[in-house]
Amino acid sequence: MIQFDHVTKRYPGSNEALKNVSLNIEAGEFVFVTGHSGAGKSTLLKLIAAIERPTGGTVLIANQNISKLKSNAIPYMRRRFGLIFQDHKLLYDRNCFENVMLPLRINGIFGTEAAKRSRAALDKVGLLHKEKAMPITLSGGEQQRLAIARAVVGRPSILIADEPTGNLDAVYAADIMSIFQAFHQVGVTVIVATHDATGISATQRRVLHINQGELHSNEVIQAADHTQNSGYPI
Repeated sequence: MIQFDHVTKRYPGSNEALKNVSLNIEAGEFVFVTGHSGAGKSTLLKLIAAIERPTGGTVLIANQNISKLKSNAIPYMRRRFGLIFQDHKLLYDRNCFENVMLPLRINGIFGTEAAKRSRAALDKVGLLHKEKAMPITLSGGEQQRLAIARAVVGRPSILIADEPTGNLDAVYAADIMSIFQAFHQVGVTVIVATHDATGISATQRRVLHINQGELHSNEVIQAADHTQNSGYPI
């Protein structure tokens, strides 16, 4: 599903953020991307989501070369992604329900169906009782949950999270990881960047470790068996 072939990314006026990276991520995998701050984790995720394009090499997403996609085709390709950023990117002039509803409106989904899906996403992350609350009134962990609800409301096939537990305590972090695991169990491809590998449990299969822009390891860790459920969890 996702293939990097000798990919390099250099930003103007800086060194190479990624250097000659080759990897494959199959549909339905749960992958952790680890490495120190500034290692190139965020750049890797941005290339997968077609937010950035490679300086060299090839990035294929579902057999589409993102370097050759026309600008007007990229928003359609991104509909397969749910993106969770470090800074949440919430809209603070809209309540929780309206924040989650926005991606559906952009994709032309309105009315009863949009409201039903938005409330289901809020319920999934434990925020249904705060649908009318403004994001500024939420704790850091709740804001992260809201960002996840907004990311999954469109029922993406690929969920990408950049340091989703970086500023959370251990309890909130465990809750967030359990939400990701629930989506993985129904076949969603989950890719999580983290500088802290302590949250990786035996239920996750792949760890990509990046050091100074280079892929240093691509290992499979022991995984517990889990049953694929039918139907999207929201």
